Amino acid sequence: MGAVFFYHLTRNPLAATLATLAEKSLAAGWRVEVRGRSEEMLRGLDAALWTREGFLPHGLAGGPHDADQPILLTTAPGGNGAACVMSVGGAEIAPDELAGLSRACILFDGHDPEAVQQARGQWTALTAAGIEAQYWSEESGRWEKKAESRKG
Repeated sequence: MGAVFFYHLTRNPLAATLATLAEKSLAAGWRVEVRGRSEEMLRGLDAALWTREGFLPHGLAGGPHDADQPILLTTAPGGNGAACVMSVGGAEIAPDELAGLSRACILFDGHDPEAVQQARGQWTALTAAGIEAQYWSEESGRWEKKAESRKG
């Protein structure tokens, strides 16, 4: 069962943080699902990932090769056999999903009070279900682990 890592974004844009985490996930041998609630947000991330420096293999869900995508941007669970799910824009990750994952990441905008509240609710629900969780903040200028919840 995988752990869930919460990333409180206050300095770097979502696309930059997502790209860094996705690169690390691919290096670990994991397929990645980037799960959002908005097609518009996912299209924006898709464009940002294609125009950044360095190639990051990915695609938007709905194409003929979804199952082959190392990184799949989608609004629905499943599609590419991901070992790591990254939630953006408040997309839900259910506790029972973690059983089949190596890792889940929840990236949220620290300048958006609704996003912060949504992430707090996700932390509460996931840790209450016995999922190991870590909370990371970039407020100091570098990523620091600020909290951790372990099983039982």
